Amino acid sequence: MRYVVGYSANARGHDAVNLAVSLALGRGASLDLVLAVPEVQQFGAAHAPRAGYEHLLTEQAQEWLDQAMALVPSGVPVQAHLRSGESDAHALIEAAEEFGADLLVIGATSNGIFKRFSIGSVASALLHAATVPVALAPRGYHRQEALTRISCGLGSRAGAEKLLDFAIGIAVNRDVPLRVVSLLELDGGDPAGAAGAADAARDYAEEHLAAALPGAGREAGQEPKTEVAVAHGRSIEEAVDRLDWEDGEVLLIGSSRLAKGRSIFLGSTASRILRALPVPMIVVPSNYELKQPDQPASNDIPGEAQK
Repeated sequence: MRYVVGYSANARGHDAVNLAVSLALGRGASLDLVLAVPEVQQFGAAHAPRAGYEHLLTEQAQEWLDQAMALVPSGVPVQAHLRSGESDAHALIEAAEEFGADLLVIGATSNGIFKRFSIGSVASALLHAATVPVALAPRGYHRQEALTRISCGLGSRAGAEKLLDFAIGIAVNRDVPLRVVSLLELDGGDPAGAAGAADAARDYAEEHLAAALPGAGREAGQEPKTEVAVAHGRSIEEAVDRLDWEDGEVLLIGSSRLAKGRSIFLGSTASRILRALPVPMIVVPSNYELKQPDQPASNDIPGEAQK
């Protein structure tokens, strides 16, 4: 397993590395820290950089990558890569394709508050173009321990079963509990109606969970410990706030039905969840297949820093 980490020399980059370490520990994955730098040829002739600019840029970038490598514990295989492209997002997507990555990990922008997400241009581009799951670290994410729980947001649209099966596979592979989450936006003026809607959502989630547990590729006894949680509020954000979240959990969300092929498109509901979420979110492309753990292999790439 290989995870590409979009690194930047700031708090956002540190958040991404911390989340990547936490995710790697549960899967025996290796990390590819990727720092994207501008292409020198992007400068016009009239604004050409002074002689030696490219060398200075590379030298500074390598120093930043060395600092990033120092953030990763010795037990996690890691390599550092310097890349350039049309944009930072383009460079990260190309790196993920080149390395056959199973996950892209990035941090939220630095102006988020109270550990909430504030998505910038790079994250937004990845959430509309990536073909592998994208993990988003909230501002100030500091954990480097393995995950303790997987939560899966279950909607009622087509494709929800695929995401649930993916979530079960992750929980099994990591040997952690799975929580199926249903978030409802309801008018608080009708308590009886709200209670009925919550009961219906719970029944729906429990029915789909029971159907998915004996899925293909899982033998008897491999099912994770599971629970269903339903929360409602006057807004989706309020419903998110009413749930208890563990420091060591992540929330899986499926891509919008507007996504093309196996790419990601973050829908309006997922965007609202993201704004209120205090834990990392992983956005999964539609019909994405979970890879099973494989044997350790050499990830050496000539000319790349590693440890």
